[in-house]
Amino acid sequence: MKAQKHMVLLATVFPSLLGCASAPERGVSDHFDGRKFYNPTLEEQLSPGLGDVLGMVKEGRAKWPEFVETTGTPQLGEKLAPNGMAITFVNHATFLIQLPGVNILTDPVWSTRAGPLGLLGPKRVREPGIKLTELPRIDVVVISHNHYDHLDVETLKKLNQRWSPQFIVPVGDRELMETIGIRRIDEMDWWERVVIGGKTQIVFTPAQHSSARGLFDRDKSLWGSYFIERNGRSIYFGGDSGYSTHYTEIRHRLGSPDVALLGIGSYAPSWFMRPIHMDPAEAVAAHKDLGAKLSIGMHFGTFQLSAEAFDEPQEKLKSALDDAGLSQDRFITLGEGETWVGGS
Repeated sequence: MKAQKHMVLLATVFPSLLGCASAPERGVSDHFDGRKFYNPTLEEQLSPGLGDVLGMVKEGRAKWPEFVETTGTPQLGEKLAPNGMAITFVNHATFLIQLPGVNILTDPVWSTRAGPLGLLGPKRVREPGIKLTELPRIDVVVISHNHYDHLDVETLKKLNQRWSPQFIVPVGDRELMETIGIRRIDEMDWWERVVIGGKTQIVFTPAQHSSARGLFDRDKSLWGSYFIERNGRSIYFGGDSGYSTHYTEIRHRLGSPDVALLGIGSYAPSWFMRPIHMDPAEAVAAHKDLGAKLSIGMHFGTFQLSAEAFDEPQEKLKSALDDAGLSQDRFITLGEGETWVGGS
């Protein structure tokens, strides 16, 4: 039983035991050495390895509940003003972003397990806040990186079959998308941008993280975040990232977002997780670096990927805001299925 649990954790926290990919044909850059991608913000690359996972298992993890009721009521039919927006938290890093004329999904995961073949990986402890069949038309799907809790092929296939949206993925993930029948793909490097429908600009921006879906493809595809602009309003989707200088760089290059979606969970133990995930205090620092008017927390309460307690991220976020002298309404969390509506 213990060996099975170790395999489940190993399959999702970083690489799984299945799949591999070849490095993309790209020139050498400040984050690609001709063979693998890397984080220019780290002196030593700390993409998790087997020894790290076994060390975390040995230290032990807090016990999570087996099931938690999802109670949010989505507001999917809101009539939005020209500069309005509606953001619904589905689960983990999945948000439905509704802007006038375009609906966007971030890192959509509706599967029961965050792992290969639906057999390995942590099992969700709560249902998604919106049923997949109740989604409105989806125009764009953005993928931050290829870890199983962010790139779920079964969900992507269903979305593609129903709407054939535009899929935006990091460099190195096109081949994976094509193998599951997806053809409308924009594969992007940091700071590249695409315009959807003539009005929505999406810029692929840096993050400090890693990638892999198998033992032999670690860091052979890129990872990142997204800066989305339409009608003068902007949303930043942070994907998975450790805290670093890229938040300040994004603000300097693109301006401060109206709303930032930032990870606050999967941070313990810090010796293992800190390079690739933020704790709540670091997320508050990222919020300040970005100059966001509002931040919304994510990456907590669905899949147990790390050692902290189930409700610890939200509790620590409140303390971190107090310590930073910020009002609690500057950085919030939503219940799964809850919708935030903004704009006039």
